[in-house]
Amino acid sequence: MTDSPSSVVPPTSATAAAAKKPAAKKKERKWAPRMWIGMCYGTWTLFLIRNRFQVSFCYWYKAVLITLVSFLNTAQWLVESLILGPAIRRTKIQPRPLIILGHWRSGTTWLHELLGLDPQFTSPSTYQVMAPNHFTISHWWVTRVFYWLMPSRRPMDNMPMGWDRPQEDEFALCNLGIPSPYLTIAFPNRPPAYQEYLTLDVSEAERTRWKNALYHFLQKVTFLTGKRLIIKSPTHTARVRTLLEMFPDARFIYIVRDPYVLFPSTVHLWKRLYETHGLQVPTFAGLEEHVLSTFTRIYDRFEADRALIPPERLYEVRYEDLVADARGRMEEIYRQLELGDYSQVRPAIEKYLAENADYQTNKYSLTDEQRAAVRTRWRPFIEKYGYGS
Repeated sequence: MTDSPSSVVPPTSATAAAAKKPAAKKKERKWAPRMWIGMCYGTWTLFLIRNRFQVSFCYWYKAVLITLVSFLNTAQWLVESLILGPAIRRTKIQPRPLIILGHWRSGTTWLHELLGLDPQFTSPSTYQVMAPNHFTISHWWVTRVFYWLMPSRRPMDNMPMGWDRPQEDEFALCNLGIPSPYLTIAFPNRPPAYQEYLTLDVSEAERTRWKNALYHFLQKVTFLTGKRLIIKSPTHTARVRTLLEMFPDARFIYIVRDPYVLFPSTVHLWKRLYETHGLQVPTFAGLEEHVLSTFTRIYDRFEADRALIPPERLYEVRYEDLVADARGRMEEIYRQLELGDYSQVRPAIEKYLAENADYQTNKYSLTDEQRAAVRTRWRPFIEKYGYGS
């Protein structure tokens, strides 16, 4: 739920004036599901304790609702464990998952949607990552009874949403009680959470726990379909070494994007997620520095570990090139990564591209100071991928 097409415009006097004027916000849907609503009672309680119950007064209704649902989550988890637990643990994951890498807002979601049109693949869905403890037994009734709760569009970019659309597995880890940088979204005014889990620079025991949780979640997804997995989360860009330990024969796609678009778009992303899924009224203090430093950590770690991926199993693409020739690039991806007969999925991709041809991207402006910071802090990336100043 973190990226889609957007563009940046230079800060002319008109755009600068517009920037001073608060943008009109869509009215928040108070009863739309928050990403933490899938936690079991014990996980949710510990989460509140670790954050000292620092929920803003106006958002206590969210905390109360999540608490009530956590009892139901716990009950359904017990039922799933008793009925399907042994079968899920015996499930074999297809050994060559396709893993999409790339920073937030670099086009990973668009690429995920395109690849998901191929019926040979399966991906974690929005419902599955929100209810990882029990989705194998609850999906059939929750998504039917509560279909109206899911917004039709994402808050940050107006891209389509739905219970069954492809989603990031990082949210599933959060709801399973696994430390994740994404937990910052819930309490954005506290220091950024679990930053060491971005690169998995943790103890071996903690890393093993992380791998076991992700693998078991993916076993559940595979249990329902038996298909080959597409895995996508921007955080995984800094976890190549660990992912290869889990899936030595995995295929990877790494997508990059103009950093002068990436920076303001990512800032906007976190602001909207803090506002929509947060339990505090966000101040956004330190957010721009957080975006700048997090990008550097992700890029540096990927560059350090990329040599671990055999060259024929890694396809790199610039977002701008994918937009300019999506059909040609998709065919190249299929050919290099040996994903199968592209002609079988070409009609579906052609149809998707035609139906979304009129999508309007977000527009952003950068101040001189912001542009200088990006140019200085992200220079190695800019020079490597040929993005101008």
